[in-house]
Amino acid sequence: MKHYILMCDVLNSREKNQKNLIEDFRNCTTYINNKYKKNILSPLTITLGDEFQGVIKNLSNSIKIIVELEEFIIKNNFPMKLRYFLYFVEIETEINSNIAYEMLGNGLTDSRRIINNMKEKDSRFYIDTKEESKNSILNNGFNIFQNIVDKWKIEKDYEIIYSLIEFKDYKIVSEKLNKNRSLVWKRERNLNISSYTSAKEILLVISNI
Repeated sequence: MKHYILMCDVLNSREKNQKNLIEDFRNCTTYINNKYKKNILSPLTITLGDEFQGVIKNLSNSIKIIVELEEFIIKNNFPMKLRYFLYFVEIETEINSNIAYEMLGNGLTDSRRIINNMKEKDSRFYIDTKEESKNSILNNGFNIFQNIVDKWKIEKDYEIIYSLIEFKDYKIVSEKLNKNRSLVWKRERNLNISSYTSAKEILLVISNI
């Protein structure tokens, strides 16, 4: 039976503080597994120190999880970037609802090969739903999404970035952070928050069609 399997690894993980990296990465998977428990068939499971895989119920929740992981990293100011591979594959063995191990199928073998090939490219997102038109929209959407997010200096601006994403109004953010309203408005424009929001909404809508 075919299912959506989400694989992910940390970019340039060998350059990071390994202890902090593992802790941050584990916090990411724990957060998603708890919040999306009803929408995950097999939980996000760290297979190596800097990789995880899991089986998600459907495309919509898969895209939500990817976007939420990106925002969780910003919210917590984790110094890492993730690379995602979402693949609609045949899993020939029974789904393990406790841990994403010991599941077999040709699709899983292909998934591992493709995510390894991704390491030679700049893109952090690859979606394969087996529907060509939907793949095109989602992958182009994530290309726009990445071009915005990867220009953000998270370590410096994480608080204002996440606040603008969460509250969607620079006036509210200026009050929450006790910052000058004009300054927050300028930061919102310079950070392309409106474009980020548009890309995010397109991804979420397409994944529901």
